[in-house]
Amino acid sequence: MSFNLHNRSLLALKEFEPRDIRYLLDLAAELKRSKAVGNEHQRLKGKNIALVFEKPSTRTRCAFEVAVHDQGGHVTYLDSTGSQIGHKESLKDTARVLGRMFDGIEYRGFHQSAVEEIAKFSHVPVWNGLTDEWHPTQILADLLTMQEFGEKPLHELSFCYLGDARFNMGCSLLVGGVQMGMDVRIASPKTLQPPAELVEQMRALALRTGARITIESDPQRAVLGADFLYTDVWVSMGEADEVWRQRIEQLQGFQVNAALMLATGNPRTRFMHCLPAFHNLDTEVGRMVHEKFGLSEIEVTDEVFESEASVVFTQAENRMHTIKAILVATLG
Repeated sequence: MSFNLHNRSLLALKEFEPRDIRYLLDLAAELKRSKAVGNEHQRLKGKNIALVFEKPSTRTRCAFEVAVHDQGGHVTYLDSTGSQIGHKESLKDTARVLGRMFDGIEYRGFHQSAVEEIAKFSHVPVWNGLTDEWHPTQILADLLTMQEFGEKPLHELSFCYLGDARFNMGCSLLVGGVQMGMDVRIASPKTLQPPAELVEQMRALALRTGARITIESDPQRAVLGADFLYTDVWVSMGEADEVWRQRIEQLQGFQVNAALMLATGNPRTRFMHCLPAFHNLDTEVGRMVHEKFGLSEIEVTDEVFESEASVVFTQAENRMHTIKAILVATLG
């Protein structure tokens, strides 16, 4: 390659060039094949990686841990109860300590400023496992999944994200899709659409990448012809009942159900979700929403989630392969 990502941090996907993302996707596909046939070459031997989780996770933690172990490295997991971050020690001081002991740091938490501060003061590669603003490792897994199931090059594919698009998932999908030159649709009520400044930045970038951007408040129009429908939970955990009530009122028409899948007019449309999903009553949150608001399914119906169109578990698996690619490219 005429470029490399060695010693780079991944804090937000917009900081990477389209060719960087294509390289990571190609590397992830290669690593996925190698793992499947059992001839994976370990490129992280002797590397120690800190996983800092101020916000809990299933997929992100497991993906990082398995990726590091597969590549011969070692991980140390630190959560909010297992460190002094923000309690007895500042984030800046913690970053300088961890940077002396570890070769790289993953951070999953709330504020983008936190992961940026860790990157600034640790002087080792830092990877954003999720903040309120951005979720770059998820988007790489999403792009790999679309590449696998899309049956066309990424720049010929279209996807529609439905739901609250103001924060990490809606904004990150917009950025990733535009960088890859895709047909990007966002279907949200006007009050829940991505920030206008970001949309304008992406429209300018689309002139270079060939991407098409549609921001639409009518889900029926937004999904027409789409190759993928993508949604996420409507409310963050711990939010008050009033937030749930308001969000349900705003987004009921944006639920991904059989009728909306049919509205694409594309019999090969796939369904995607970054998980966890509230598609039945098998979770405490699902039962709470049913008890208080009478819904047994929220952002997606169980019929769609469990259908052959759903690729959510391949999408979840691809977190591991794309995270492994990030680690190998920046640290290996």
